[in-house]
Amino acid sequence: MKIAVLPGDGIGTEIVAEAVRVLDALELDFEMETALVGGAAYDAHGHPLPEATLKLAKEADAVLFGAVGDWKYDTLERQFRPEQAILGLRKNLGLFANFRPAICYEQLVDASSLKPELIAGLDILIIRELTGDIYFGQPRGRRTAVDGHFPGAEEAFDTMRYSRPEVERIARVAFEAARKRSKRSKRVTSVDKANVLETFQFWKDIVTEVGKEYPDVALDHMYVDNAAMQLVKEPKKFDVVVTGNMFGDILSDEAAMLTGSIGMLPSASLNASSQGLYEPSHGSAPDIAGKGVANPLATILSAAMMLRFSLQQPEAADRIESAVKSVLASGLRTGDIWSEGTKRVGTREMGDAVVAALSSSVIKKTSITG
Repeated sequence: MKIAVLPGDGIGTEIVAEAVRVLDALELDFEMETALVGGAAYDAHGHPLPEATLKLAKEADAVLFGAVGDWKYDTLERQFRPEQAILGLRKNLGLFANFRPAICYEQLVDASSLKPELIAGLDILIIRELTGDIYFGQPRGRRTAVDGHFPGAEEAFDTMRYSRPEVERIARVAFEAARKRSKRSKRVTSVDKANVLETFQFWKDIVTEVGKEYPDVALDHMYVDNAAMQLVKEPKKFDVVVTGNMFGDILSDEAAMLTGSIGMLPSASLNASSQGLYEPSHGSAPDIAGKGVANPLATILSAAMMLRFSLQQPEAADRIESAVKSVLASGLRTGDIWSEGTKRVGTREMGDAVVAALSSSVIKKTSITG
């Protein structure tokens, strides 16, 4: 098994380092190779996704990704900005399905900005289509308007579009995921804007068709503005949410804050052969980079998802997730999830604690079975 490790920019290097330490502590038989991506790659090679990095990602069974971006690159032409690296990886690897679980750990109920009774026991899975929609639609650009409210004025435009196969495959991913969530209600909520956008009336029609293949899974539809409201009004009514690229980008970040911090939200982006890219849902946070205060748990939990979905190591994934719960139960917190009565620690200390919890679980297992 081969893992491409792409730390990226800002806090990406710090949080990925802790995830790598956790993976090393498992003592499994896989190879990890590191490469530059994002702004760091642009500085070294003149492009955010160099050919060597892309080649490594294509050859790997999975990609562990940190974060990209920094304000100093905002003046670059768009194709050279760090964020183009993640878009390029999604496109070249065919990563069409993004899994973002929003789980509120028992120990972090008080860290959420919502009332405890609204989010205690929260367990939502947001599935976002990644390779279509307005982010990739053509044509796009700038031009002089020939009609509209201001003919002759400069305007910018992007194209929202989806094909039938794109919608069918992401819908099936969502229904299959709902089937596997045995402790949940087996319900898919498809989020659209069918009342305004032809693209999403098309989306809604196809998801409805696919839903008939899954009679054991309930399906409902919700406009994106209402979904955004319901996520903060009654979040536990959701089970699996499936939506397009742009809506999913926004809603998954909103859902992350229900859990107490986006620093707790892992994600997986998979292609048809279960090769995946695994990253925290947060960004590169250049304002705190190098200070050793970033929360590495989202990246560590992303590594657990990598073990489960791409590397077929579910027991190892369970061990990491149990270790994270154990550390939270011990009262350790990075600044983003700190509250009165808990102990504030830095990035490295949190990584140390997860590694120690993993070692402790091995000792306990040996003593029981030995």
